[in-house]
Amino acid sequence: MNRTARALGSSGRGALRLTLYLLWTLLLIPLQALAVARNWRLCRTLPAFYHGACARLIGLDVVVRGQQADGPVLFVSNHSSYLDIIVLGSRIPGSFVAKSEVGSWPFFGLLARLQRTVFVERKARASVDKQRDDIGSRLDAGDSLILFPEGTSSDGNRTLPFKTALFAVAARRIDGRPLTVQPVSIAATRLDGIPMGFAFRPFYAWYGDMDLAPHLWQAFRLGGMTVEVEFHPPVTIDGFSSRKALAEHCHRVISDGVARAISGRPSVPAPAQEATSPAPAPTAASA
Repeated sequence: MNRTARALGSSGRGALRLTLYLLWTLLLIPLQALAVARNWRLCRTLPAFYHGACARLIGLDVVVRGQQADGPVLFVSNHSSYLDIIVLGSRIPGSFVAKSEVGSWPFFGLLARLQRTVFVERKARASVDKQRDDIGSRLDAGDSLILFPEGTSSDGNRTLPFKTALFAVAARRIDGRPLTVQPVSIAATRLDGIPMGFAFRPFYAWYGDMDLAPHLWQAFRLGGMTVEVEFHPPVTIDGFSSRKALAEHCHRVISDGVARAISGRPSVPAPAQEATSPAPAPTAASA
């Protein structure tokens, strides 16, 4: 069997990984449920430990670049797959912002609720203020949140336009300081050391009308995948004329990060925020 064939899948490997994933998940569900019910600090730290183990079980090699800002932070990321949840969840001690339908999904909806996901109705304009307040109250409590502002998943080769409505929370001030917003780019780059390219990337990306179960089974069968995550310099709304300008900045920085990762070009520091008035420089920068 050649290298490409090995990378593309083994049913035995898939069955073993799936079994271990289910056992690991079922083992931790009661503990996380109790931690959430009692509001223990564990409910905020256990998910990162859980996702880290899941990434190793599934064969995801997560390569991280840049410096992660201290919370509370609104992390803004591109989105191409349910695997992004495992990758980012293993590195960021926070909760996700997800569309409301996710909460009703079998099994995965339960996992989302146990991670204290903030569910939003993206199509209801009348609920924007409520969603902003729900997100803001979690940030006020010291939690970091992870937002996918594309509103859907992409093919992983590009970053879709960002929806600006949820950037309204960026105007919130935490203890008198503007909320920290950190762009994060994520890209699947290699499959068993082979550059993924357009041909292989759909094995990671889940988008359009793809069926979940076959895609998930294929992901468990695959060889090891390298996923690159880059934390870009954090910014605040104070450096921009509007939330739209902030969203455009995040989109540009993330798009550039994804393009560099999938092309294999070395990472370079992202441009500084385009301030409309003098503002302090960001306190953290890419490594």
